[in-house]
Amino acid sequence: MIPIKSVLTNYEEPFNEVSQQLHQLEFTLGGNWSYDHGYFDRYLDEAHQVWLRIPFEVTHGTLDGDTPATDAIICIGTPFVLKHVYNDGLDNEAQLNVTGALINQFQEPIDKDAPVEDKWVAVAKDMLDHVERAWKVN
Repeated sequence: MIPIKSVLTNYEEPFNEVSQQLHQLEFTLGGNWSYDHGYFDRYLDEAHQVWLRIPFEVTHGTLDGDTPATDAIICIGTPFVLKHVYNDGLDNEAQLNVTGALINQFQEPIDKDAPVEDKWVAVAKDMLDHVERAWKVN
């Protein structure tokens, strides 16, 4: 994980507005959001192993997922780039069962915090610059 300086850090805005702007740039609400914090994620490579992540905390109101009916105000944290390395083969530890097939569709990463090559840091910075320009934050 490599933090990236951004003018967005400490920026406060309604969740709906941030979400709409970031969705236009192919960011998604990361699956590990909670009622008081979360992440907007954007893959940077075709294999979906390198990600630009923009964290946020809810400062007012309540976040109830990626819905248009929220009153949440969020404060952006320091964006960062990270890399997950996945096993390309079959998961030899997988257990066959109906519940597992419905819930555990994907393998756990081999390395959730793999080293990020300089190339991807540059790509992440370019994407973040694009976000800042689209957001018109200086």
